[in-house]
Amino acid sequence: MPKILLIEDNETLGYALKEYLELKGFELAWRKDAGQGLAYFERYPASLCLVDVMMPGTDGFGLAAEIRRRSPKMPLIFLTARGLKADILKGFGLGADDYMVKPVDEEELVARIRAVLRRANGPEAETARFRIGAYHFDPANQKLCHSGTERLLTEREARLLHLLCEHKGQLLPRQEVLRNLWQQNDYFTRRSMDVFISRLRRYLAEDPNIEIKNVYGSGFILVDGC
Repeated sequence: MPKILLIEDNETLGYALKEYLELKGFELAWRKDAGQGLAYFERYPASLCLVDVMMPGTDGFGLAAEIRRRSPKMPLIFLTARGLKADILKGFGLGADDYMVKPVDEEELVARIRAVLRRANGPEAETARFRIGAYHFDPANQKLCHSGTERLLTEREARLLHLLCEHKGQLLPRQEVLRNLWQQNDYFTRRSMDVFISRLRRYLAEDPNIEIKNVYGSGFILVDGC
């Protein structure tokens, strides 16, 4: 069972996240400031750290720097009300795996945690291959194969198709795509994302049973009718 260390000083949010994440099958330790969080981190193992940025005393950025110094590969997600581009870039510059702006959508948070943990779990995640109807997809080598023909995808095309495959039959939130692949959300990145979705639809068009559905305002669902 993955163990999450949550460092969050807001009582209401901390309690709500603890209840929800435990309901979703995670073990969760909740600490309310950077000092308590670091003390716990030094004594007990964790699979991932969820760190609030705005806390009394040492803020989340300072705490993340200490966590990274002690454990460079520890998966880490920032939770914060600070959504300015400079703050987001600072968070990723400190080595964060993801950055969520409050108010936090709990379902999206769970999806992000699972995605970060999959990436952190090593080679088996990278070597996974997927069957999509009549297609075979090899994300590590960015290859999409069908009836003996092979298409080489760009890195971003492959990463987008990988996300869709990991969520096959389920909603892949637009926000998750934008933050994982573009690290920002503005008019131009949203347009770019839609272009990439259109490309993947074209690449998969040889099998009529495959569809990438657009759920207006929410995200995409990869449907494999086979």
